[in-house]
Amino acid sequence: MANVAIRNLQITLGGNRVIDQLNLDVQAGEFVVLLGPSGCGKSTLLHTIAGLNDVSDGSIEIGGRDMTWADPKDRGISLVFQSYALYPTMDVEKNMSFGLRINGTPKAEIARRVQRAADMLHLQPLLKRKPANLSGGQRQRVAIGRAIVREADVFLFDEPLSNLDAKLRTELRRELKQLHRQLGATMIYVTHDQVEAMTLAGRMAVMRGGVIQQYDTPANVYHTPANLFVATFLGSPGMNLFRGRLAVHGASVMFANEHMQFDVSAYPFADAPVSGQACVLGVRPEDVSAINDGALAGRLTLVEEMGNHHVLWLDFHGSQVACILNGQDAPAAEATVAFRLNTERLHLFDEASEQRL
Repeated sequence: MANVAIRNLQITLGGNRVIDQLNLDVQAGEFVVLLGPSGCGKSTLLHTIAGLNDVSDGSIEIGGRDMTWADPKDRGISLVFQSYALYPTMDVEKNMSFGLRINGTPKAEIARRVQRAADMLHLQPLLKRKPANLSGGQRQRVAIGRAIVREADVFLFDEPLSNLDAKLRTELRRELKQLHRQLGATMIYVTHDQVEAMTLAGRMAVMRGGVIQQYDTPANVYHTPANLFVATFLGSPGMNLFRGRLAVHGASVMFANEHMQFDVSAYPFADAPVSGQACVLGVRPEDVSAINDGALAGRLTLVEEMGNHHVLWLDFHGSQVACILNGQDAPAAEATVAFRLNTERLHLFDEASEQRL
């Protein structure tokens, strides 16, 4: 395993600056997820680490060696694509060992590596089958196995589960997490799926427009988002937002708009709050409680049945507010529902810069 260090990276494709002055450190043995919407540059960054894209400026180090201009085969990496890219005429064993055979690896070593990967990925009964006789999940396991047998320093995954159904994605997510623990290898994984990111990552880099917005553990990114984009990108349903202003009176700080007012004096402001500052108050649906004596109220417009809980959508003065209802029957449609915000779990962002206050 090896660390990956990216310094002041610039990537230009078709005359467009896709990534500009990006810095990223991945520690040896770490599982890092690049998360963001389509077109944010995450796959471009991954392919550049792999050596498939040219660098306009900056550097890429793998294992302490400058690999900015090294050929892909010399970088000590294995790449798993979204498409399985298996050879249809070869069985599973030959698909997994193809790269090793081309490189002249001794037969005994090939057998050892294929056996090890097959054991890890539960592919032993399938070694003599061809891709046409495999399910989508099995094909992706083979593609991952083909990467594992290379025993690379760094494993790169480009949305490998996006072609699978929800059940298979869940199963393979769990297997990838276990695989990382077994191998202890450095892994960088690209996805637009926040569930994949939250469950797989040791650290995650949330990207937007070629820029890393926040790089931290999943828990910190979720509970302490650095800006409004990160706050709204993570979470399902998304974070509820209310616009207003701060009022500072000595040690007291209030957030207020025409429909609500909250004491936010205990909020951990990064800088001293300014009276009159326009800001956005955010609260996640799980921190909105529907209770009889709530200080606020909205008209119930929709109930989403989620099995072990309900998601209530309330019309609050023209804005939609989502809240989670656990272990209770949902109110009738169009009912007026009182609710309360957990003031200990509020988030505040500057309205102009959208950065966390």
